[in-house]
Amino acid sequence: MDTLRDVLAERYGALSVELLLADHGATALAPFGATGTAGAATAPVPVANSAEGRAFGGRQPHQQTRHGDVVEHHLPVTVRGERTGLLTVRLPVERSVPEAVDGLVHAAGLLGHELLVAERDTDVYRRARRLSRLTLAAEMQWQLLPARACSADEYAIGAQLEPSHDTHGDNYDWASDADELTLAVTDGMGTGVNASMLTHLAVSALRNARRAGISIEDQAALADQALYAQYRGAAHVSTLLLRFDFATGLVRAVDAGSPQLWRMRGRAIERIELDPQMPLGMFEETHYKAQEFEVLPGDRLLVVSDGVYAAQSPHGEAYAERALARAVHAGRLLPAAAVPRELLRDLADFRGAESPDDALVLCVDWFGRPGERGRRPTNAENGAR
Repeated sequence: MDTLRDVLAERYGALSVELLLADHGATALAPFGATGTAGAATAPVPVANSAEGRAFGGRQPHQQTRHGDVVEHHLPVTVRGERTGLLTVRLPVERSVPEAVDGLVHAAGLLGHELLVAERDTDVYRRARRLSRLTLAAEMQWQLLPARACSADEYAIGAQLEPSHDTHGDNYDWASDADELTLAVTDGMGTGVNASMLTHLAVSALRNARRAGISIEDQAALADQALYAQYRGAAHVSTLLLRFDFATGLVRAVDAGSPQLWRMRGRAIERIELDPQMPLGMFEETHYKAQEFEVLPGDRLLVVSDGVYAAQSPHGEAYAERALARAVHAGRLLPAAAVPRELLRDLADFRGAESPDDALVLCVDWFGRPGERGRRPTNAENGAR
């Protein structure tokens, strides 16, 4: 950051340069290395109802506000679709020209990649984004996660775990290559470190099988064997595996447990019913079969854990009965990266009290290959009314 401040001051006349890092729950932006009066640490900025929060969650790569002779520029720090923080740069009004703005946007992008590399070797950025201490179980879970968001030409993904400081068995994973995207959502039974250790083994086994280039049916079978060999059926992991083919939009799915899959196509929202199979690790040598369905350009898929769909209101209504579809529809204009956060916020309002279970939401917006984008859903597919 010291180097960046020097460069931006020399090149664009920057009066100040500040980095704010998103906390694990993406609810606040914590200033990095900033102090206020008397050396006190600067307070985090809430994502909700703040100019910084609107810039962090907005669709644009730049927002600005003028304060007299100074223009304050807010630039999301992004890596492949994941917004990790916000760069705030104050310039004299005469220096706030389009060329300077383009340079600041470019600098924010470079900063995102440099932070990603730096976190391999230092904890200073990880410490800065922690507003409260993580439990050991949460530490283990967060180390497993790929990111909170990812985007490519064919898709955009967003995901979030709650409570961010004390997760249990919920987890997600993804990987893509030139032709396919593979997603895994897992929920290890139990709580605390035991659940995290169980999930860690499951995710590692799935990754090991996936990196061998085998089918998702075989990925599930090999992970099942690894879990059974360790726990002998005393513990299991509910899992949903999805593999998307970029060229055709065909999805192969293995439903081995409790995560649910929902789809929004046009204005119609429905659950995609899959044939349930045994969770991973329950029995020795379980054979898994994949099902197939198609996604169309413009489809939005959501995977939710039982901590979401089974959550109940104070009156005993399950969230999946009506509230889930309402929340998905209300967030239809949001990018995929912002959907999980908004859905979990709506869930918290719905249940009215802190839940003993953790909750996971993963959102996939499907764009398809450029050659497939001309196709539009029919009225029957759209569920149009």
